[in-house]
Amino acid sequence: MDVEPRVHPSAARDHHRRALHGDMPVRARRLIDAACTLCDHWIEPTLRLCLDRFDKRLYDLAEKSRNHLEQQRCFDSRNLIQQGRDGFIQSFAARLRDSFEAMGNTDDDDDASQPLSLQSLTLLDRNEHELNAALDKLAARTEAHNGALLSELSYRLAVLVGSPPLEGKALPPSPQNMAQILREVSEPFNLPIEHRLILLQVFESSVGGALISLYEGINAKLLADGILPKLRAFAATRPTHGPAQPGVSPTTTPAANPTASGSAGERSEPIAVLETLRDLLSRMRTGTAGPAPSAGGRHATQEELQLALSALQQHMVQVTDQTSRELRSAQRLHEELLLQLNAGLPAGAARTQLTAEQGDTVELVAMLFEQLASQLHHGTDARQLLGNLQLPLLRLAVSDRDFFNQHEHPARQMLNKLAEAINNWLDGPDGETDQQLLAKLSHLVERTQQEPPSAGLYTSLLADIEYHLAQLSRKAQAAERRHVEAMQGRERLEQARQRADELMAERFKLASPRGLLRTLLERAWTDVLALNLLRHGEHSDAFRQQLRITDQLLGQFPVTDPVLLRHEVETGLQQIGMNVEEAEQVAQRLIGVDKQVASAPSETLAETPAAEATPPPPLTEAPPVIAEQAPPQASQPAQPQPVVAAKPIPAAPPRTADAPSATDLAIRLKQRQRLGEHRGQEAAPATNAAVVPPLGLREARIHNRLRQMPFGSWFEFTDPNTGETTQRKLAWFSPVSGNSLFVNRRGQRSDVMNLQELARAIGNGRVRELPPQDDNLLDRAWHALTNSLLRPASPLPEVRS
Repeated sequence: MDVEPRVHPSAARDHHRRALHGDMPVRARRLIDAACTLCDHWIEPTLRLCLDRFDKRLYDLAEKSRNHLEQQRCFDSRNLIQQGRDGFIQSFAARLRDSFEAMGNTDDDDDASQPLSLQSLTLLDRNEHELNAALDKLAARTEAHNGALLSELSYRLAVLVGSPPLEGKALPPSPQNMAQILREVSEPFNLPIEHRLILLQVFESSVGGALISLYEGINAKLLADGILPKLRAFAATRPTHGPAQPGVSPTTTPAANPTASGSAGERSEPIAVLETLRDLLSRMRTGTAGPAPSAGGRHATQEELQLALSALQQHMVQVTDQTSRELRSAQRLHEELLLQLNAGLPAGAARTQLTAEQGDTVELVAMLFEQLASQLHHGTDARQLLGNLQLPLLRLAVSDRDFFNQHEHPARQMLNKLAEAINNWLDGPDGETDQQLLAKLSHLVERTQQEPPSAGLYTSLLADIEYHLAQLSRKAQAAERRHVEAMQGRERLEQARQRADELMAERFKLASPRGLLRTLLERAWTDVLALNLLRHGEHSDAFRQQLRITDQLLGQFPVTDPVLLRHEVETGLQQIGMNVEEAEQVAQRLIGVDKQVASAPSETLAETPAAEATPPPPLTEAPPVIAEQAPPQASQPAQPQPVVAAKPIPAAPPRTADAPSATDLAIRLKQRQRLGEHRGQEAAPATNAAVVPPLGLREARIHNRLRQMPFGSWFEFTDPNTGETTQRKLAWFSPVSGNSLFVNRRGQRSDVMNLQELARAIGNGRVRELPPQDDNLLDRAWHALTNSLLRPASPLPEVRS
């Protein structure tokens, strides 16, 4: 009997899609495949950068949290992302390609064929609502920034599939579809809702700013193939509320300046930032509002200026470091460019001059690098590496005004990352220059000197340097985590040891042992109690058994099996690192029982000479014979025994000449390193604790503020002898003991001090708390540049970067 196979509805839709695109013209099929290829090349570096930034955000959140559960959740999310990042990227690319395959295909027929059914209404989950709202806001903001390019793309892709203009999720590379794909591919990670919201924020800042390059690439590909060549889409204008601000800010896209030149109105990105900087520069020169006069002669073209900068860049390699720094100053750089432009001109010929905009750009870039260099470490390698990037960036700035106007310009981001790498990571683990990092950064700078300046070049360099810095950051985070866990373990060990000392002191009030027994209980056996307290807890059966053994050694509890007691003592001593032979010697000296003899058959024990045997102690009256408490005396008469059938326990064999005495064993125990103790490290605080003066009023206030400070705060330590300053991060402190851990930028342990000592050092001026900085090195350099331009001039608004 023939049976018709059942086809799943999703498989039928996929077959319909393939059938639909199979009938598509070859040209349209080829262009769609080309668009998918562009998306694949764009997704790989963009999403890796996004996940690296998300990993850093989670680590920053973990180190500032004082809740260990929240820290563990952050580290769990980081592990999930690191393990599944390749699958995340591949799944994202596959779903985006599926969106292109389904482009122009509507499922109206499938929806219409399904019967209507009543569905029950349920309350929307709060997390679901919060996630939907965040996705909608992300898509709306990203679409607003790329409206014109997105509109052109929707018309051109619609032509390929013969449909009306694509909108929303129907347009594959739209922000709405990207956000939906992000939600779907991040579901398998099962991240907490707060971490998913952070991922959306990082996705918007990383991917949203890079979508313009994807839209431009696809539009250029379609336009080159003749798809709607005359199409001009215009973004809708949005009304502004409130009075117009007189200044501009490069941190956001500035509003159009009505006083700018007419060509600026044709550009999608206004140039008010550059014009404002030039206006401030002109006011600084003349002290008036008029523009700076331009010198006579022919103005240099862009090609001539690029050739002059290239020749000057090659000349920089051949001069000394001192001469190179002089040539990079604004005045000397301007003079050298004029010499390069007029080299070889005959006498009497008109000399080539820079235009006013070219001259201002040269001076502004030179001033920016001067301000940036002043904030770096005073090292030859750092200044030389940063200086080698000045001319390549100047070549880009004179041809691309967006370097000043766009805060997210790849060249600016690359410059900022290079400056931060030099300032924070160039110092190696041993305090010397990290040659491996220096070679990597030098190679990146050499690429800017060898390749033509373009935004694509600096995008590639930015990805390379961020990948390398992400590796250094992960190594630093792992090292810091190990040091923090070691400090936390040492803190728990110290608390367990204090509790063991308290329990031992309570027992010493009832019985006061002497000699080897007291030395053993005060040092080695206290460590045994502390170790079992850490492993099992104070109310566990294992810890109670150790306390029972302690009471038996002190004679406060009867002993029924001396052999078992000796075995327990040896096992406990071996747990804290004592070797087997020494543990046996201590146990044999304290408990006069030979294990070999005690384990022999009963008839063999009966043949033991009476002179070598000692009667066992009563089971209900006294503890076992402890060698240091009551050594056996042959002259004492035997005590009467109760009517209890018990095997005789032989005494310890006679000492040999090489057996250590009780005094020798006590000296060894005193010289033995305690559990978890570093020689000469933990004894000092105990001896100095009694002589530490109390905190003053100001120091007490500082101490209270330090106890509420989040982890990850930075401090600056000043060496009183040399005056050198070093920056250290407060990685962890104990709210119980006040001990704190400081690490350097690479996560290595630097200082361990008490919060009271830190409060005194802050009060004396030897340590300074560094305020949190919201802006990066490049932003601070822009602010310093603007302040230097505003200082001698009229009070114009500051140009923030």
